[in-house]
Amino acid sequence: MRSRGVALLAAGVVLAAGCSGGEQQSAPVDPKALADAVQLDAVTSHLAALERIAADNGGNRALGTAGYDASVDYVVDLLGDAGFDVRTPEFDTTSFEVDHEELAVDGSPMEVRALGLSPSTGRDGLTARVVRIAPDDTPGCEESDYDSADAAGAVVIVDRGVCTFALKEQIAAEQGAAALLVANNEDGPLVGAGLGADAQPRIPVGGVAGPDVDRLAAASTVTLTLATRTEKQRSRNVVTQTRTGSTDDVVVVGAHLDSVPEGPGINDNGTGVAAVLETALQLGSEPGVENAVRFAFWGAEEVGLVGSSSYVESLSEDERQDIALYLNFDMLGSPNSGYLVFDGDDSDAVGEGPGPEGSAGIERTFARYFDERGIAVVGTDFDGRSDYGPFVALGIPSGGVFTGADEVKTAEEAVRWGGVADEPFDPNYHTPDDVLADIDRAALAAAASAVAYGTGAYAMSVEGPDGVPTGEQRARVRAEFTE
Repeated sequence: MRSRGVALLAAGVVLAAGCSGGEQQSAPVDPKALADAVQLDAVTSHLAALERIAADNGGNRALGTAGYDASVDYVVDLLGDAGFDVRTPEFDTTSFEVDHEELAVDGSPMEVRALGLSPSTGRDGLTARVVRIAPDDTPGCEESDYDSADAAGAVVIVDRGVCTFALKEQIAAEQGAAALLVANNEDGPLVGAGLGADAQPRIPVGGVAGPDVDRLAAASTVTLTLATRTEKQRSRNVVTQTRTGSTDDVVVVGAHLDSVPEGPGINDNGTGVAAVLETALQLGSEPGVENAVRFAFWGAEEVGLVGSSSYVESLSEDERQDIALYLNFDMLGSPNSGYLVFDGDDSDAVGEGPGPEGSAGIERTFARYFDERGIAVVGTDFDGRSDYGPFVALGIPSGGVFTGADEVKTAEEAVRWGGVADEPFDPNYHTPDDVLADIDRAALAAAASAVAYGTGAYAMSVEGPDGVPTGEQRARVRAEFTE
């Protein structure tokens, strides 16, 4: 076993005398020492273990698989051996698989993507005439949009925008449509779009690229095949918390534990898991901290942030208010890596607005840590693609670091960080090639140490210029954020 609890103020001192009754109390944690204690060799040993688990279980660690269960056991066993009390709360989820997706327009192929939870057309698909719903301010969002259209038995085309995909499907189904195609407002087809867990859709729904709509609408018939499978499942999170520190200002540190079915998920998100796990092991179960630290390893992230969403939904209002902040770590060793921190103050003015009050301070904390090590960082948007989403939605200050996913690295970013311009940060994203051999170890070492530093810094204090709201101010600003 590696030594634990090394990140203490005085090197070599494990315990200091306590206050009364012969009790002992851990020495105060030094965030920089904790960062130094999270070593690359230890982090990569966790990645090697997760890769072995995937190899022994069909090549992945996805929801509902033996590989995911073995990943849970790995994390639970290490935390338990280190003295943590570990829980694995269960939740209900829905898995969704696409076996085949194809669209033929007057016999010629056109790219199409099934929306998440779309009902299946069956393997043979369906052939029908096309009805284009005229674009307006609420495309396909109101029954009146169909006043001049006979949708019965047709494949209906509506534009993306304004209302949910689920509502568009519901209205089209009520009009008797055989299927629905949603036209993207960008060049490519819809990627990562879904109908929502509570939608109960009735007709198949796919997405197409905006520039393809004119050709599609002019077709005499189309043949649409969306062969999909939807199954109800149970899954588990892994949650543990230090025995020391205030439970009125809990620091939650999380990473998603599942992979996609297509591969072992070593960068996405073995790297986040390994960094958070090693931080927990080095911090120890009874560290000298001011605030309790809760470590969470989420299930079912890849099918819609289900594990983290279910967790925050299970908390009472008082329990939510006791969470001071959330730190999220997802993809920390991308092969063509960048150094990104979540844009808490929206200074980049890209995508979504600022995070909840306190998120800007978290951004500064991580940016300063990297800057002191000569690493330039840029902001990344709270776009809702990882497990910070449910926490942000509740007004809980959030942040974290990230080395990039399927976004393309620009020429400017290649000059800043090295690597290859005009290529994705992670060319192996959601593929069988997401393996340990392709991890950028320098990026992983820097990001993993940042995980530990941020955890230690907020475990010691959530106040000050880079802190987060506390007490009555916390309740007030969260209420304002969620109005």
